[in-house]
Amino acid sequence: MTKIIDISLPIYQSMPVYPNNPPVTIKPLKTPTTYISEITFGSHTGTHLDTPRHISENGLGVDKIDLNQLIGPTRILDMTHCQTGITTKDLEKENIKKGERILVKTKNSLRGFKNFYPDYIYLEGNAAEFLAKQEITLFGIDSLSIKQKGNPDVRAHTELLNNNIVIIEGLDLSPADPGNYNLYCLPLKFVGLDGSPARVILVSS
Repeated sequence: MTKIIDISLPIYQSMPVYPNNPPVTIKPLKTPTTYISEITFGSHTGTHLDTPRHISENGLGVDKIDLNQLIGPTRILDMTHCQTGITTKDLEKENIKKGERILVKTKNSLRGFKNFYPDYIYLEGNAAEFLAKQEITLFGIDSLSIKQKGNPDVRAHTELLNNNIVIIEGLDLSPADPGNYNLYCLPLKFVGLDGSPARVILVSS
């Protein structure tokens, strides 16, 4: 029996966002015949896609990302043992192959997303270099940023995005066990934008 697992964060008024990102505001409106809402949020709100435009003015925007990168077989790696950053050594044990879509489940998912925790688990720069050399297709993590907060080392972003490896941040992997799934990640089709919130699901059989 097919099982669908939603690994997207809910979007709601005043939800946690990464520091210095625009807050989420939702204003209900009423027309003479219907109810609508005015919504403001940043492009990196909740579960979202980072595209090469995030680090380069000439990088691909979210509307130009090949959907084949965002849909297909994926593997969740168990990184719940990591206490700070995910290292190259952690990843070398996982036999990562060229073209894989890789998601990492850390203790970020275990403590929830009702608050922003500045000591979240992140991807180390050397580990990002390793993934780029493996030529993976996509990398996803259960934190609002892939890099360590306040660290001037930005390789977690640049090593992946400069090689057109898209990043999904803000995943909630608490309902999913490590293993193999089919991934469906559909960001909004904003023209030329650096990123977009996305609805992301896993399908298992």
